[in-house]
Amino acid sequence: MRIGIVGAGSYPACELVRLLAGHPGGLSLEVITSRTADGRRISDVSPNLRGYCDLAFEPTGLDTLRGRVDTVVLSVPHRAAQEHVPSLLDAGFRVVDFSADFRLHDADTYENWYGTEHVARGFLGRAVYGLPERYRDDIRDADLVANPGCYPTSGILGALPLIADGLVEPDSLIIDSKTGMSGASRTPSDSAHFVSRHENITAYNIGKHRHTPEIEQELGAVTDADVTVSFTPHLMPMTRGILSTMYGTLRRPTTTDAVLERYRVRYKDEAFVQVLDAGKPAETKAVLGSNNVHIGAEVDARVGRVVVTCAIDNLGKGAAGAVVQNLNLMAGLDETSGLAFPGMMP
Repeated sequence: MRIGIVGAGSYPACELVRLLAGHPGGLSLEVITSRTADGRRISDVSPNLRGYCDLAFEPTGLDTLRGRVDTVVLSVPHRAAQEHVPSLLDAGFRVVDFSADFRLHDADTYENWYGTEHVARGFLGRAVYGLPERYRDDIRDADLVANPGCYPTSGILGALPLIADGLVEPDSLIIDSKTGMSGASRTPSDSAHFVSRHENITAYNIGKHRHTPEIEQELGAVTDADVTVSFTPHLMPMTRGILSTMYGTLRRPTTTDAVLERYRVRYKDEAFVQVLDAGKPAETKAVLGSNNVHIGAEVDARVGRVVVTCAIDNLGKGAAGAVVQNLNLMAGLDETSGLAFPGMMP
């Protein structure tokens, strides 16, 4: 599979280049484009890539891609992807989109949460939500894959057994997520400034974060009941990682061991999801730089709730690692190809 990345200067895109540079074969990065860094080499933007990938950024456009790639990864902001996807699909390319533009099935829901018109409504039905743990068979044949958001990946994988197996009330789920600063844009801002982040933790977009409907959509797909989530994200003084802690009201008394067994059964065939032992909560450092998902669970019998922790690398399984996993499926390769390595500690 010959791959081109549109908007290749972003943090997720540079992480994707790093992963593709170490891929054993079957995925070949041929073209990178950028509207702001045209002519520079990607190793100038991300010096860790020097000697592994020294491709130069080229102008963004169909003429740059035609005849050179067959699959395009879009790393552009939401709303911008809607302008690229129709022409790319019409030109015969397969597309994996980093943005949120094609994750939600309902265009009205998208417009309500993102505050902008969806101008490619007719393509929503072609998009497959790019979470292999749920949709790998559909991803294999898809021509448009909507890569999940980083927060939703941790929230969905962490809470899915609770909802699918009817362990908790579907309207009781609280998700408290904390992320590193690489989840923000490269563009400088006051909130991302060192003096704002160092030794500081802040919640943001309480009750209105745009990833909320994505989580509710995917958890709602595994139950007949409406799923309502109270989701609050936090910025942490670290570079990478997401830890989501989920609280759900139990429908009936149970034990930690029983809950963990449900998780082990649900994820027994998933190469990247590891269910931890009782008393072992997930931690971000253990999955740093990897495509792995660590999940822990404890029952708080005193209050009748279950507490689940889920750790991912926001640039790994939360972004670029998921793209490689999806590309592997689309190319007919082993799903774990180029991703079967542990996190980095210390």
